[in-house]
Amino acid sequence: MSGNVPPAARPVITGLGVLSACGSGPGPLAAAVNHGRTGFAEVRRFDATGRRTRRAALLPDPLPLGDAVAGVIADACRQAALDAVPDGGSRSPDAEPPDAGTAAAGTPMPLLLALHSDLRTQKVAARVAEAVAGRWGVPGVTRVYTGACVAAGTAVADAAALIASGRHTRLLVAAGHLVEPGVFAAFDAGRALARDGELRPFSAGRTGTLLGDAAVAVVVEAESAAERRGAPVLARLAGWGRSGDAYHVCRPVPDGEGLARAVGSALARAGVDPTEVGYVNANGTGSPLADRAEALALRRVFGRHLEQLPVSSSKSVHGHALEASALLELAVTVRALRDGLLPVNAGWLGPDPDLGLDLVLDGPRESATRYALSLNSAFGGANTALLVAAG
Repeated sequence: MSGNVPPAARPVITGLGVLSACGSGPGPLAAAVNHGRTGFAEVRRFDATGRRTRRAALLPDPLPLGDAVAGVIADACRQAALDAVPDGGSRSPDAEPPDAGTAAAGTPMPLLLALHSDLRTQKVAARVAEAVAGRWGVPGVTRVYTGACVAAGTAVADAAALIASGRHTRLLVAAGHLVEPGVFAAFDAGRALARDGELRPFSAGRTGTLLGDAAVAVVVEAESAAERRGAPVLARLAGWGRSGDAYHVCRPVPDGEGLARAVGSALARAGVDPTEVGYVNANGTGSPLADRAEALALRRVFGRHLEQLPVSSSKSVHGHALEASALLELAVTVRALRDGLLPVNAGWLGPDPDLGLDLVLDGPRESATRYALSLNSAFGGANTALLVAAG
C-alpha cells in the first residue's frame, strides 16, 4: 500500500501489556525510562563468570517464557476492554451478547507472535496458543516472527497493514525474550556486549549493548471498531516502513541509507512531513558502528530539523530484548506521547562529535508532540520504522 492510497481503516492501539526488568505494566517502565533508572545487574540466572561482560536487565523471578507472554496478552486484552470467555470455552448460543464496551469473544483475532528462533520456539508458541485459544476471540497463534531484532516491529507493521487494508478489524501482536546462556555467550563472543557493563547509546566511549528480558503485547484494531465499542485509544499507528541494507551479515550500511528508507516509507505512508515529528526512540544499541549509521540515517531524513528533534534510546534503561525489543520500545513511545514526557538517554559520558543529535539527557523532557518514531535494526541489515501518533 503506497502512502498516497487512502487506507480502508486507521489502525490504533487499544491495549498494552508489559513485563520487563523495570517491573510489571507500562507504568513502572515509563517511570524507569523517564528518569534513567537502569535495570542492569550482575547475571545470577546462569554462570557468566567466564564472560567479558556479566550484566543484563533481568526479571528477578522469571516465569517460563510462554506463561510470561500469555500474561501480558491477558493484560493487553483487559485494557482493550475485550470480553474473555471463562476457562477458554465457547460462548453459549443462548448467552447474552456482549455490550458495546466489549468485543465478542467469538470474533476471530489473529495473534502475531515474535520469538527467538531456536529448538524451543515451537514449544513456547504452543504454550501461548494453549493459554489464549478461545479467549478474547483469539483462535491461537496465527503467525510466528523470528527475524531477530526487528521481529516484533515487522509483526506490528503487518498488523497495521492488515487493518488498513480492511482485511481484519482487530489483531493481537505479542513478543517475548528471556536472556539465556546460549544467546548471552554468542553476543559476548562476538564482542557485541558493552565491556564496561553499561549501555551508552550515542555516547562517547560506548562499547556495545546489554541484553534484557521482556514480554509485551498490544491490541491493534481499526479506529472505527474501537469507537463503536467504546474502547480506549492509546495511540494511532500512523505509518510504518521496512527495508533491507543488503550490505553485511552483521554491520549496518555505514551511511544509514537502509534505515533512512524505512523511516521515509513510514512518513510517506502517513503523509507526514519530517518537521512534524517531535521525538525518535532510536534503535541505539550502544554499538560504535550502528549508532553512527543510525545518526547518519536520521540526518538523511530530517536534515536541519534534526538539530531540534529530541532523540533517545530506551534500551539504555531496559536493555536489548532482541525479538521483543521493537514491541517494548513501541510501548515506551506510546507512553511518551500520552504522558508528554520524553525518555532519558541513559549511560551518557559525553558527546560524540560525529553524531550531532539532540539527545534527551539528565531527566525527562516535556513535549506536546503529535508524532514520534520508534526504530529498530537487526543483524543482516533489516530495518523497521513505526510512526506513532497521539491518540
